[in-house]
Amino acid sequence: MRSPGSCATLPRWQTPSACVLSLLLAFPCAAATLTFHVAGDDPGGWPAILSSIGLQPAAAHADVEVIPAGVAVSETDWNQRVEHGTILILEGASPLASSFGFRAGTQRVSVRSVEDLRAPQLRVILEQAVDVPVFESPNAARVFTRERYGKAPLVAGFRKGSGAVLWTALTPGPRGYDRFPYLPQALADLGLAAPFRSARLWAFFDSAYRARVDLDYFAPRWRQAGIAALHVAAWHYWEPDPQADEYVRRLIEACHRNAIQVYAWVELPHVSERFWDQHPEWREKTALLQDAQLDWRKLMNLTNRAAFDETARGLRQLIDRFDWDGVNLAELYFESLEGHENPARFTPMNSDVRAEFLAASGIDPLELFSPQSPQYFNSSAQGMARFLSFRADLARHQQAEWIARIDDIRKTKSWLDLTLTHVDDRFDSSMREKIGADTSKTLPLLGQHDFTFLIEDPATVWHLGPQRYPQIAARYQALTPHTEKLAIDINIVERYQDVYPTKQQTGSELFALVHLASAAFPRVAVYFENSILAPDLPLLPPSAAAIERAERSGENLVVSSRAGVGVMWTGPALVDGRPWPVASDTVVWLAPGSHSIQPAGVKPILRLVDLNAELHSAAAVPGGIEFAYQSSARALAYFETPPASFQIDGAEAHPVIVGNVVMLPRGQHVVTVLK
Repeated sequence: MRSPGSCATLPRWQTPSACVLSLLLAFPCAAATLTFHVAGDDPGGWPAILSSIGLQPAAAHADVEVIPAGVAVSETDWNQRVEHGTILILEGASPLASSFGFRAGTQRVSVRSVEDLRAPQLRVILEQAVDVPVFESPNAARVFTRERYGKAPLVAGFRKGSGAVLWTALTPGPRGYDRFPYLPQALADLGLAAPFRSARLWAFFDSAYRARVDLDYFAPRWRQAGIAALHVAAWHYWEPDPQADEYVRRLIEACHRNAIQVYAWVELPHVSERFWDQHPEWREKTALLQDAQLDWRKLMNLTNRAAFDETARGLRQLIDRFDWDGVNLAELYFESLEGHENPARFTPMNSDVRAEFLAASGIDPLELFSPQSPQYFNSSAQGMARFLSFRADLARHQQAEWIARIDDIRKTKSWLDLTLTHVDDRFDSSMREKIGADTSKTLPLLGQHDFTFLIEDPATVWHLGPQRYPQIAARYQALTPHTEKLAIDINIVERYQDVYPTKQQTGSELFALVHLASAAFPRVAVYFENSILAPDLPLLPPSAAAIERAERSGENLVVSSRAGVGVMWTGPALVDGRPWPVASDTVVWLAPGSHSIQPAGVKPILRLVDLNAELHSAAAVPGGIEFAYQSSARALAYFETPPASFQIDGAEAHPVIVGNVVMLPRGQHVVTVLK
């Protein structure tokens, strides 16, 4: 299980410079880099790198051409192709690399530690040292990456005419991120324009890391990074406090002005620091009968009815005090990842749970941990197995009970969404015994309640590659018919395992994680916004765009996507032959399915430039726009100019407006807006 406290060593989010942020917005469709091609029979890691930011494979004559080391190429005039817009990627020593000024010298260097000049403090360590020549690079080239100690160039490139050349001293490795994490960023610096973007990511937010930030400054940058919702650590605000409450209100207002939803993220059975201090009688116990203060969480005994009722009252007050868009019930099970083998962390061992299990089985579970007890010798067999099953049933019962409490609150706050964050126990099946998490018991609740099931990677698999996400998705899709309610939570943290080349996911590895997760799940969350490194922010939205097909023919672009997508585009557009009103000056937003885009002569009279919901259809109508959407939370619609009138499902409506953002009801609706 994760915790904010365990991330104290993570770098702060350094705000990207204006020139880096401009990469999100500055590329017209005509210049968008749509396709790539890798010469030879062994493409290595290049398809993973380039597809992770939305590029599509092509048979030949692509926007990005990769010539791996040792691949012989024809006598094509590469200089001319680069001049006319091709981005050419070259590996190692070759006559072609030499013709562009990258020449191997006689001196050699053993590369194990790598320095990327955009993030020189980032430790980049290769799993195995590689011996390479020290190369000479042309004067026009910018060195992006070098060997840390001898400073030999390893990645460099330069722009030439409308195109560019990127050179690497050695291959990026089979996974694409084995050696040079920031190859996508280097390509972007050389003019690569990622063609697609998504604005559907969720991100966790803990104000303990953001106490003094300018919320009005950060909120638009969160949205530019593709974040649709912040899940805010609400335990800091459990009890009313004028100063803290004002901070939350300003945070929510800033997010709403930028079309970002805000969820109350709660971590029961941790309630709050003050709750722990004021109610020692309700503290959870470990198998050593110590108070269960484990990592940052201070766990309460919510099996106790008085403790449950007081916590439920506090949760109701917390939700009522602020204008939340949803609630996230996160990690509502037990400790610890070491299971019953570590009694100092094993819960629940409070008197209520012990009495309940004793009545059902005739065994006090505490005896399973006592060498003096006859039950101790059965602890690894029947007795412990029975208690672990009881414990998993208890976790499921508590989840159902708290979901019911949120459903009761939703009767008066109909716009509230609900998410249950639940650690994965299908990919790592030990989670049931370790923490009481049993998906087979919890997933059926999707048929009884309206919520999103957010699957969290357990720490035990953080070192595994991006390919685990399609595998996780397949296992859960086989367990429930409600696959549209599944989501995945990616932990962007420093991992405790031996991992290469970086301890924390960044660059190509991060983009591959997000890209494959977005293709496998309807929704992707990242833990947490503060841990995403500055160099990753501009390319995060392209990595989250799930594209099934994209083909360009002259001025026309045909795009197929399962969840809808933003297409980088300059000027007015026709979509499927009709004027399209869901667009900004740089992005055309498409509904799910297959659509054809082409230039239009006139901009619609009113434009919906951002919609935090799933767009189903849209049309320009006389004097305005008509569009259909679906949203599990209150939808946020950002208009280019404030509209004059609204109809929702054919009836006149007067929705709340914050700046240029209109708050629309959750569910599925048709909206007509007039300027």
